[in-house]
Amino acid sequence: MAKIKIICTLGPKSLNKKFLHFSNKNIDLLRLNMSHLSINQLKKSITFVKKNSNVPICIDTEGAQIRVQVKKESYLKSGQKIKISNKKKDINLYPEYVKDKLKIGDILNIGFNNLYIKIIKKNLSEILCKVISSGKVENNKGVHLENRKIKLNYLTNKDFKAIEIGKKFNIKYFALSFTNSTSDIVKFNNLLKEKKKIFKIETQNAIKHFDKILKKGESFLIDRGDLSKDVKIENIPLVQRKLFKLKSKYKNKKIFVATNLLESMLENNYPNRGEANDIFNSLEMGASGLVLAAETAIGKYPQDTVKFLKRMIKTFKRSKYKT
Repeated sequence: MAKIKIICTLGPKSLNKKFLHFSNKNIDLLRLNMSHLSINQLKKSITFVKKNSNVPICIDTEGAQIRVQVKKESYLKSGQKIKISNKKKDINLYPEYVKDKLKIGDILNIGFNNLYIKIIKKNLSEILCKVISSGKVENNKGVHLENRKIKLNYLTNKDFKAIEIGKKFNIKYFALSFTNSTSDIVKFNNLLKEKKKIFKIETQNAIKHFDKILKKGESFLIDRGDLSKDVKIENIPLVQRKLFKLKSKYKNKKIFVATNLLESMLENNYPNRGEANDIFNSLEMGASGLVLAAETAIGKYPQDTVKFLKRMIKTFKRSKYKT
């Protein structure tokens, strides 16, 4: 049986000597998420990781996603009026050009706290919105346009800078977030020749064209978090099975699974039964690897989550040998 990889996201709780030394014998790939790193932080992080770990690094791009920017998190109530602008007191959107593409009537779903706002007025300097579903707004969370699709650049300017830095540090792995088409894959492949690429599947468009997308890449990652903004959450299990079924036609293609694998371990040093079942199911479908995101980036027990994943992988492999 091929090795099942463990990929871990680095963050405040894991970007330290203790975790990195632990990673040498327990983790296969360390992920640096550009959605939460500045260019300066990226350079420092790569240098620190390389000093303390022999595990390969993957630079994960921001990709074609809108993100919200706020000075401090707050709870927005239904009916409340808020503004999107460059002023410190207001919320803002990134990339900056996105604001030009928005229209009156557009509905924005912000983060994962059921916060929806509707654009009711717009001029050159600001966009006036009304909260139509209460929720918490937090800095740098993803924003999904509910009522229509808009074209976004497949990489941000920051991504291009990160890729150049990655090349200088001889980083071998790069991930493309929000892969939408075969065109995205071709461009990313051309940009990163002789590097190992992971294409993240997290949009309805990627699902729709996955049979074509499969032919252009080698490794894919189902990001169930952002995918659940584009697909109803009750349909995520169906989508996951559909993608693995399509992949089964190709022996050498790989699919990794991410998001909520061990969410309860953000606060607890033990998982729940549903999580154990979810991990086993993903492995049974044919996952080539499992990805820990918040669990190792900001969770209280990063090492324990990795240890539990290893135990689940052993359990799965034993079950396969017995059958």
